[in-house]
Amino acid sequence: MIETVHVIGGGLAGSEAAWQLAKAGVPVVLHEMRPQRRTEAHKTGGLAELVCSNSFRSDDFEANAVGLLHEEMRRAGSIVMAAADANKLPAGGALAVDRDGFSNAVTKTLEEHPLVEIVRGEVADLPPTDWTSVIVATGPLTSEALAKAVGNLTGEVELAFFDAIAPIVHFESIDMNVCWRQSRYDKIGPGGTGADYINCPLDKTQYDAFVEFLLTGDKTEFKEFEKTPYFEGCLPVEVMAERGPDTLRYGPLKPVGLTNAHKPEEKPYAVVQLRQDNALGTLWNMVGFQTKLKYAEQVRVFRMIPGLANAEFARLGGLHRNTFLNSPVLLDESLRLKAEPRLRFAGQVTGVEGYVESAAIGLIAGRFAASERNGEPLSPPPPTTALGALLAHITGGHLSVESESGSRSFQPMNVNFGLFPPISVPRQSKGKEPRPDGRRPSKALARKTAMSARALSDLEGWLAKDRSVAAE
Repeated sequence: MIETVHVIGGGLAGSEAAWQLAKAGVPVVLHEMRPQRRTEAHKTGGLAELVCSNSFRSDDFEANAVGLLHEEMRRAGSIVMAAADANKLPAGGALAVDRDGFSNAVTKTLEEHPLVEIVRGEVADLPPTDWTSVIVATGPLTSEALAKAVGNLTGEVELAFFDAIAPIVHFESIDMNVCWRQSRYDKIGPGGTGADYINCPLDKTQYDAFVEFLLTGDKTEFKEFEKTPYFEGCLPVEVMAERGPDTLRYGPLKPVGLTNAHKPEEKPYAVVQLRQDNALGTLWNMVGFQTKLKYAEQVRVFRMIPGLANAEFARLGGLHRNTFLNSPVLLDESLRLKAEPRLRFAGQVTGVEGYVESAAIGLIAGRFAASERNGEPLSPPPPTTALGALLAHITGGHLSVESESGSRSFQPMNVNFGLFPPISVPRQSKGKEPRPDGRRPSKALARKTAMSARALSDLEGWLAKDRSVAAE
């Protein structure tokens, strides 16, 4: 009889790890502390709840690293990608989901699997010694007790940063006489039409005033022991504003690829975009508007945006504290804790950033644990794949060194082509047809396309060797 594997944490990584184990015929006990114990960011007791954006980012698997990761996970039988595809919303070139439908789909699938037992309650310390195989997938919101126990075991102090949540606006309160619907460059993505975002235009005077209010607005202050660096890929909007008056215009408020349907002759100086957040189309997420502004200030400042003067907010922005390991030092190449190999780690706690990246590490951890239980040794996915590139980065690809101040350099990472081994491509002809977004093919685009093709080819070889996870 195959021994049970315990998975701690019912987020995206834990849910994915449990699914991969069950598919391989390995019994799983999935421990989730919600709803018995809630967190500051979660609102429900559902598995794989999305606490920040509802976007899985680009779904372009030929020229975008996260889109490639989507495709690799689909081919590996991912429960997260299956639920995302079944609950996708129009979002241009991105894959956005109905957050409730997505969570419900993951929860239902795991609840109905005969090899999965879901136990509600917190694992507040190191797991009992008779749990001989454990995947810790507690995410960025790891309970203080468990985080302290892991720190005591390893002798390492976890790094921490703050991640910000963007506000959500009721559609009926948006002034569509000012705003218009359009995807950047009219790009059509999964389930989209090319008009998947609501756009709010700002002229220079409005933009300058908006930035000034962001800089002077009343913000949440942190105690000294709470002060930690932000993740560069998810900066609060006011922190971006602090970096210079044009930072937002070259970031989430860039006006390129958009034409004001009400005033096509006037090019906006900046544009705030909102993305559909639920299947009904009644809720819209303010793209890139993570914030640490206090609630009253958020309402006052964001209603300065043209088209949002009467905005009603279904959710205001907020902050939560994230925790992650110094993984290149603490974990081996199969995600086991070197100090206690019966423990594996998965998800954001390992130092990846993003929904899909977290689930991807859960997928890998689940397959590693399944191969152990089934007596089928499994090598890591090739570093030429998105799965392998992420794994290699967090388990040794990053040079984890100490700076002059004594701080470690390992930081959370989204998947990107910079993590992949280089590839040579021939020089591109100038006569090539432009892409749908109007850009001409480039050597950089050719390199990404070649990396993606190589990745999918190499992935098939790895999946064929992984006999521990059979298709159901």
